[in-house]
Amino acid sequence: MSSSDDSAHARPASASADPLYDPDIPTPSHAERARTLAARITTGTLGTLAADPEGYPYGSFVTVAFDAGDPVFLVSTMAEHTRNLQGDERASLLVAEREQEDPLANGRVTLLGPCSRVADPGSEREAFLATHPNAAYYVDFGDFAFWKLRVASIRYIGGYGRMSWVEADEWHAAEPDPLAEAAAGIITHMNDDHADALPLYCNAYSRASGIADASMTGVDRYGFEMSAITPDGPRPVRVAFPAPVSTPQEVRTALVEMLKAARGESA
Repeated sequence: MSSSDDSAHARPASASADPLYDPDIPTPSHAERARTLAARITTGTLGTLAADPEGYPYGSFVTVAFDAGDPVFLVSTMAEHTRNLQGDERASLLVAEREQEDPLANGRVTLLGPCSRVADPGSEREAFLATHPNAAYYVDFGDFAFWKLRVASIRYIGGYGRMSWVEADEWHAAEPDPLAEAAAGIITHMNDDHADALPLYCNAYSRASGIADASMTGVDRYGFEMSAITPDGPRPVRVAFPAPVSTPQEVRTALVEMLKAARGESA
């Protein structure tokens, strides 16, 4: 069952104020955010149920790739987690970001489901080697095999104040954001080279007014997020693109057209 419980996590005091933007504007779903986060991470903590001492949660560091949303592992038959899975296929995988100074501000996803050996790896092998090409030298060793965790339940935490359980069908239907790899570069470029435009976006496309200073903090296929400086301190502002975008060039085109409109210039 999918249930959002954003209020269950601590959040900055300023978040209690009325938002400076329409919260119903296009925004990535938690399923999309979770898939985007997971797609960029190649290691995680695999949780299994220990064979000895029996029944205890056992966490181990693993390399991982994703095949249609399901985690794939290439593991040794000598590994303790392999022994555990042979006795009980129930498992979980935790993947987490490491970008923010505050560890709890980083996003993380926990995936739960049965994990079993893949008898005839095809797409699983391809996905794993695409993510971990150095594994090619031992992939065919007799004591290594592919295992897949078939995701049945998902817990997403996007940092402070953003968390929920995600339905498995929503997880599998969602796609990672196409701007994920380019987002950091876009944000840096806008903050370094077009800082003067950001307050104009806030004033023209949100409920904010009189904003003289702002910085971009996020961008995705549906829009972008900023931190606007107000008399009460920094406040989040989200602005939607006129239509979803999928490339940095499309982001640039949309931002230019939106800036012209904000300045009252003709297209």
